[in-house]
Amino acid sequence: MVNLNEVYKSVLDADRAAVVICDLDHTIIYMNPVAIKRYEKWGGEDLMGKSLLDCHNPKSVEMIHKVLDWFRASKDNNIVYTFFNEKENKDVYMVALRNDAGELIAYYEKHEYRNRETMRMYDIGE
Repeated sequence: MVNLNEVYKSVLDADRAAVVICDLDHTIIYMNPVAIKRYEKWGGEDLMGKSLLDCHNPKSVEMIHKVLDWFRASKDNNIVYTFFNEKENKDVYMVALRNDAGELIAYYEKHEYRNRETMRMYDIGE
């Protein structure tokens, strides 16, 4: 039988965008390989187990707290647009992670690039 935890981790590890997951105390509990490389000059993999809040300015910390409060206020509050990164042409969101009962268990930052894909469709070398 397939181990769902391995499947979920594989999905995150295969993502081309950085994925950083934090628990509700803002401790970084997971970084995919892209995130480890992206944040290498700030510690990379060594950031896991540390507070995300230490990586942000006071205004960002305030907003992170406000978003977490909003996530907690309703099971329907699950995604917030937080930033447009013009240099990388991407939108950034905070996303709630919930258990089967709908309880907030963690959160992560989601990156959605606006650039058109340059890879050829179905290019599998045939």
